[in-house]
Amino acid sequence: MASQKPSIPKGTRDFSPVEMSRRNFIFDTTRSVFKKYGFLPIETPAMENLSTLLGKYGEEGDKLLFRILNSGDFLRGIDSSEVEHSSPAALASKITSRGLRYDLTVPFARYVVQHRNEINFPFRRYQIQPVWRADNPQKGRYREFYQCDADMIGSDALVNEFELVKIIDEVFSALGLKVTVRINNRKILAGISEVIGEKEKIVDITVAIDKLEKIGIGKVKEELISKGISKSSLDKLDPVFAMHGDNEQKLDQLESYLAPSQTGRQGIAEIRKLLEYLQTDPVSAGVALDITLARGLNYYTGAIIEVKSDEVQIGSICGGGRYDDLTGIFGMPGISGVGISFGADRIYDVLLQLERFPASAEEHTQLLFVNFGEDEVKYILPMLGKLRNAGIRAELYPDQAKMKKQMTFANQSGIPFVALVGENEIRAQQVTLKNMETGEQQLVGFETLLTILRSQLS
Repeated sequence: MASQKPSIPKGTRDFSPVEMSRRNFIFDTTRSVFKKYGFLPIETPAMENLSTLLGKYGEEGDKLLFRILNSGDFLRGIDSSEVEHSSPAALASKITSRGLRYDLTVPFARYVVQHRNEINFPFRRYQIQPVWRADNPQKGRYREFYQCDADMIGSDALVNEFELVKIIDEVFSALGLKVTVRINNRKILAGISEVIGEKEKIVDITVAIDKLEKIGIGKVKEELISKGISKSSLDKLDPVFAMHGDNEQKLDQLESYLAPSQTGRQGIAEIRKLLEYLQTDPVSAGVALDITLARGLNYYTGAIIEVKSDEVQIGSICGGGRYDDLTGIFGMPGISGVGISFGADRIYDVLLQLERFPASAEEHTQLLFVNFGEDEVKYILPMLGKLRNAGIRAELYPDQAKMKKQMTFANQSGIPFVALVGENEIRAQQVTLKNMETGEQQLVGFETLLTILRSQLS
């Protein structure tokens, strides 16, 4: 019987050492900024009870949940006729009670409610973990991917939104990427729905408007008509589509348009306050009011944030917003929060396309000792320990192989320096250091070796 060729599930990936080093550069950069702003790390399980996940992401989100079969004989107690005649959803509810997490926000809300007596509010947490979605895999979209989340919960102060924009700016500056931070407010979207007389259809309206950039005004209007929006209501949307200018000009136009809506006016006031804070300590990224920005509306109640690359055509690479009662779904109402999520996989794709990963992001060995024999190994081992203690990534080729094989290994591994130690070097208490890029060789003592490596590899 022929052996089966190994494979991995569609929509997942293996990561090579180089890829992992680059991914760690993104994670470490993001984590260092989170910590600087006082955020604390938590982790939640890969799987949650389905009762935690279902109904939190809308009907489409529920369909994209990966469900885990109950342990053991999951069909025990279920009649064969039920298996044959039940709908897939009804059968799934009987044989599955857990699922892989869809995002980090809902598990975080569950965590806050479950640990409310241990948490000191307001609470700042960051979380860097994988999530899973049974989506159709395509370029830039995977079934398993990482999110880097930061949330502040237990405070409704708008200074928190300012802090998140600062974090976004600092992370992308550290990664060497130019971005625009697009902002909007759920209250503005609610106000638009009120003004056109379709308050009950806010989700349909905002979902359609959110597609404006992709499909254009004509298609957006077609979608709204299909959702039962009247022609007269649709005509009242035209001023929204026509709004232009800088942030202040758009806000002035909105102020006039949303005058009849108290909710809408409150959204404008919140945007103005955020922009005022940003004037006191400006960011290098562009900050643009985008009235069509909606994102996920199932739990956002205030500010909505989305980040796009200025240099690469790709979807959102970071996003988030304000949610006033996410913990209410778990029996703890009235706890306001605001958060952002960095899409590590898309950020990776952008950095790769722009060739912006620094050489320091690659964590391969910096110095390889060639193995000439047992006496040489005994001379090298204490030196190897000292180099590692000094922060140099160093290794000894484990086998006494031919010189050509060891040098080929160093070349193929991208190791920049090789140290050769033979009888002469041991007698002189020195090593021969070879620069693999230039081919230059020099006989040096340990302290000189360390100085050269530090200066060349910094």
